[in-house]
Amino acid sequence: MDGFERDLVCALKEVVNDSNWQYVGVKEMFNSPCTKLYSEDGEHVVLVHTEDGRFWAMDSACPHEGGPLELGDIEDVGNGKLALICPWHHFDFCLDTGSSSTGLQNQVYEVREFSGKIYIETQSRLSLSPKTETAAVPFDSLTPRLPVPVCSEDTLCFWAAKILCTPEPKEKVALTHQVQERWNSGQISEIGHAEAPEQPSREESLTVREPGRIKRGKGGTLASRIALLHSLANIEQWAIDLSWDIIVRFATVRLQNGEQLPREFFNDFVKVAGDEAKHYQLLEKRITELGSFFGSLPVHNGLWQSAADTSHDLMARLAIVHMVHEARGLDVHPQTLARFAAQSDESSVKILEVIYRDEITHVAAGLRWFTYICAKEKRVGLQK
Repeated sequence: MDGFERDLVCALKEVVNDSNWQYVGVKEMFNSPCTKLYSEDGEHVVLVHTEDGRFWAMDSACPHEGGPLELGDIEDVGNGKLALICPWHHFDFCLDTGSSSTGLQNQVYEVREFSGKIYIETQSRLSLSPKTETAAVPFDSLTPRLPVPVCSEDTLCFWAAKILCTPEPKEKVALTHQVQERWNSGQISEIGHAEAPEQPSREESLTVREPGRIKRGKGGTLASRIALLHSLANIEQWAIDLSWDIIVRFATVRLQNGEQLPREFFNDFVKVAGDEAKHYQLLEKRITELGSFFGSLPVHNGLWQSAADTSHDLMARLAIVHMVHEARGLDVHPQTLARFAAQSDESSVKILEVIYRDEITHVAAGLRWFTYICAKEKRVGLQK
C-alpha cells in the first residue's frame, strides 16, 4: 500500500471514529448516580456518575432478563472496583468492563468529558427523552420500475438490473450466484448496458420503517441476538443491490481521458455481490436456526439514501458507499462479535468472522478503483 492509500485509509478511519461520539449534555445535567439515555435504535444506555466525579456508561437493560439498570445501586465490589447492581435479581456489572461475577457480560461505552460537556462513544444517537414510534413507510413508494434492457438480454448489466428488481431475497441470492458463475466462466461475456431502477424491489410483506427507528438488538438475550442478526441480514441484502447497482449504473462511464472502465472493475464488484449474497445466506440460515425468520422484524432502507445521493457521480459512490460505509462496518465489527462471544454463541461468531474477512476485501476494492480513477484523471485524491 503506497503513501496515498495509507493516507486515505487513515482519513477514512478518522471519519468513522469521529462519527461515533455522541454529545449527551453538560456535566451539570447528570448529578444523579444513574441517568437513562434513550437510543435511536431502541437499545438504551445508562450513564453512571460516581461520587468521585467520574462517568461510566453501559447498556441499560440487564443481559439476564432485561432489568432496568438505571434503577440499580452502585456498590464497591472490592479491589477498588465499582459495580452497578440490577434491581431485579441483584446481578452485578463492573462499571469499567461490564463483567459480572455471575459470568454475564454487559456492553460498556467509553465516556469523555470535554469543557464540561459529556460525550459517549456509540454509533446511535442518544437523548434524555424517548422517541415516539414512527409509522411504517408505505411500501408503494419503494417499488421500482422494471429494468428496460437496451441491448442483448444476456449481458452483465441486464442481469444486474434484473437482480435489482427481484424482491424475494432467496431468489436474489440465487440469481447473484448464477450470474457470478456465468460471468467468471465467460458464459456472459458482454458488459452491455441497461436502465437501473430508482430503488431495488422488496417483498410487500416487509414492514419498512425510517432509519434509526429499527431495534437492532445488542446481543444480550436470544431475542436481542435475533434482532441484531436480522438487522445485519437486511444490511447484506442492500449490499447485494449496491454492488449490482454500481455495475449497471456506471457501466458506460468514460473517464476524462476517454477510457472506459476496465473489465477488472466489473470483476471486482461481481465478486463483492457474490460475497454479500453469501453473507445474507449465512445470516438468514442462522436466524432460522434460532427460531425466527427474515422479515419477522421491521427493516429500513437507509443504506439506499447514499446510493441515491451518489447516483450521478462514480467517485462519490466509491468514496461514500464502498469506502466509508464499508469501513464503518469494519470499525464496529469487533464490538458486534464480542456481544455474541459474550453469550457463547459460537455459530454466530463464526459467521461474523467470515463476513469480516470478506468486508476487508470490499473496502480494498473501493479504494483500488477510487485511486485508479484519481491517477487516470490526475486528480488530487487527498491533501497531505
